[in-house]
Amino acid sequence: MNLSLDRDYWSARYKHNQTGWDIGEASTPIKQFLDQVKDKSLKILIPGAGNAHEAAYAYNLGFKNVFILDFATLPLDNFKRSYPSFPSDQLCCEDFFEHEGSYDLILEQTFFCALDPSLRSKYAKKMSSLLENDGVLAGVLFNRNFTHEGPPFGGSKEEYLRYFEPYFDIDIMETCYNSIPPRQDSELFIRMLRV
Repeated sequence: MNLSLDRDYWSARYKHNQTGWDIGEASTPIKQFLDQVKDKSLKILIPGAGNAHEAAYAYNLGFKNVFILDFATLPLDNFKRSYPSFPSDQLCCEDFFEHEGSYDLILEQTFFCALDPSLRSKYAKKMSSLLENDGVLAGVLFNRNFTHEGPPFGGSKEEYLRYFEPYFDIDIMETCYNSIPPRQDSELFIRMLRV
């Protein structure tokens, strides 16, 4: 692939408002998942969070131990301006693959599909290393291939299982019933437990 998906690339996308993946709010599958999580003390990571609508939703639900990770500074700065009460030390501007920490829950929303597909095995291994024993990776993956050169990069359940099965017990990896209309039948909801 010729495109360099580095910090400068993503910063430019935010600067020029080229954020077609951003639906302006937390996605329905993530909202409905978080609505069912009772333990508000969970330590949550949202990698590649961008404008972090999922973080705002979780925080407003009472999850105060939410960490936002992105290596583009602009969306993190925008989030801090929009949510001044959100703890600054829970905003992490760094490369996901260099991030260190231990979390109970990691939320996946448009991060996996933004990475070069050559990094998918590395992503699964890193996710596993960031989770506590029996920690959960939950969220949404695209269940389709795109005709354009990514990002986003698509794929299929069969492909994804190859990456995740070495590190996770797959509890759920099924077509979302509650996707937003433009993504209907093209998303998989995932819930996986670290092994």
